[in-house]
Amino acid sequence: MPALLDDVRFAFQPLFNLNTGGVVAVEALARPHDGSVQDLLRTAHRAGFLANTDVGLACRALRQAADFDILLPLHLNLLALTIADKPELMGPLYGALRDTRRDPSSVVIEVNAPYTRVGRRRLLQGLQTLRNNGFRIALDEIGEGDVPLSLLAESHPDFVKLDRDVVTTLADDPARCALVRSLVHLGEHTGGLVVAEGVETETQLSSLRRLGVGLAQGNMLAPASRRPAINARIAPEAVTNTGEIRRNRGPRITDFLHPATTLPEHATSDEVREVLASQPGITGVVLVDEEGRPRWSVDRNRFLLAVTGPYGHALHAKREAARLADKPHLIGPDASALELLDVVAHANRERTTDDLIVVDNADRCMGIVRVADVVRGVAELKVEQAAALSPLTRLPGSESLAGEVEGRIARQEIFAVSWLDVDGFKKVNDTVGFAAGDDLIRAIGRDLSDVAARFPGVQVGHVGGDDFLIVAGLDETVPLSARLLDKPYTAEGMAVTVSLATLICAAGSVGSYHELSRLLAPVKEHAKSLAGSSWVMGRPGTERRDVLRGVAQRAVS
Repeated sequence: MPALLDDVRFAFQPLFNLNTGGVVAVEALARPHDGSVQDLLRTAHRAGFLANTDVGLACRALRQAADFDILLPLHLNLLALTIADKPELMGPLYGALRDTRRDPSSVVIEVNAPYTRVGRRRLLQGLQTLRNNGFRIALDEIGEGDVPLSLLAESHPDFVKLDRDVVTTLADDPARCALVRSLVHLGEHTGGLVVAEGVETETQLSSLRRLGVGLAQGNMLAPASRRPAINARIAPEAVTNTGEIRRNRGPRITDFLHPATTLPEHATSDEVREVLASQPGITGVVLVDEEGRPRWSVDRNRFLLAVTGPYGHALHAKREAARLADKPHLIGPDASALELLDVVAHANRERTTDDLIVVDNADRCMGIVRVADVVRGVAELKVEQAAALSPLTRLPGSESLAGEVEGRIARQEIFAVSWLDVDGFKKVNDTVGFAAGDDLIRAIGRDLSDVAARFPGVQVGHVGGDDFLIVAGLDETVPLSARLLDKPYTAEGMAVTVSLATLICAAGSVGSYHELSRLLAPVKEHAKSLAGSSWVMGRPGTERRDVLRGVAQRAVS
């Protein structure tokens, strides 16, 4: 086995946070002198040393990262077979951690296929052992590999890595977009983050951002190299407001997470100064106890001001840096960006720009969040949201409603979409004037806003002209529709009626927002053919329609 590894070198590829634009981790990629890493592992398998070689590669990756002083979190690859069937061979990995003085919490184990040849129970036990020892877990090759869907739910991975073949076809494949959106939504419930690998074009990057993917790697962003571009940056993007969880609370803290630079809580000022000198881009150091729990927060500017002033070195160099530190501002990973801003608002005035330290359920340090990133992200999000609103009604437009519908489709929900418009709106403008027509549209918009406020699960939007959309659950559809249709509308004293077309969508009955809009069109046409304020309900896959309000024109005397 050692001979197989003699000619293996490693390249390191950065992972970028798409919301902050910064590098948050690096992945170690084995580069054998001859052939690929898959060839090397096949040779090891035939020789009966597959697991030994697999663990040996991870150990060499750790040591080469230490040679290049890579302090960022490190992603290492291990086969699911090794984790499940050969846990007793993991000893060298822990030895390499000790030799390189790297904490397991700064290592992400990327679990690689095949999965179907692995006993599920043993794999889950192996993953839990790694997690108990401080490692974080990523499931790799999602979308093209053989990862069972149930494993995604049962293992609660910290990261889910999209296979490059999925990323390549995103822009032209609505079904794969729905898959990615589902994984993002799953992560919102389990705490896992979706990582896209193999990003090669701006189109792919734009698609990933639109779908809410927060982390990415690829040659377009930064290629793998012996010395990774850890200070590289890409243009940051406003946080995408995806999913029902984020709608009211804003983006999550983890969207802005940076790796924390940590030292033991009893580190000296000299040790802190050396770290700050070697990493000019960091804003501070977190002093942690033996369990990785933050005890002190060292702000870069205040610390350097103290130790570089008159007699600063003599006074502080050999003494504990905690004397120049502050109690840390802590926040949980499930907090929203708005909750972070609330913490900052109540901090001492001189500490309003301090990093906040994100801790897990065991109070261990997960990383830091910079206040400036959050302020920028929230501001950009608000600007984007404002730009997407109708200037007349201040309701969301088509894009927001499309995202809401696509999210419910991906989550296999049962829901209803209603299309509301004004009967004879052109006649209103031609008779009483366009200003009166605008007032009428504003009045309907206000009523829809009131309806949405009464029913938290309802999303309403103004999709153009006199057309409005309402997305709701089944229990909400009847009462909110009755409220809208029971109210008489007028424009400068001219009586106005409205038509409502509703499509009840069972799980799997529609595949996209575009398909739903096409299916709604004939239901709306039916409603418009009725006299008075009307309401017609239909279902995908059937021509049957239920008339709940309105009468046929020929029946009117």
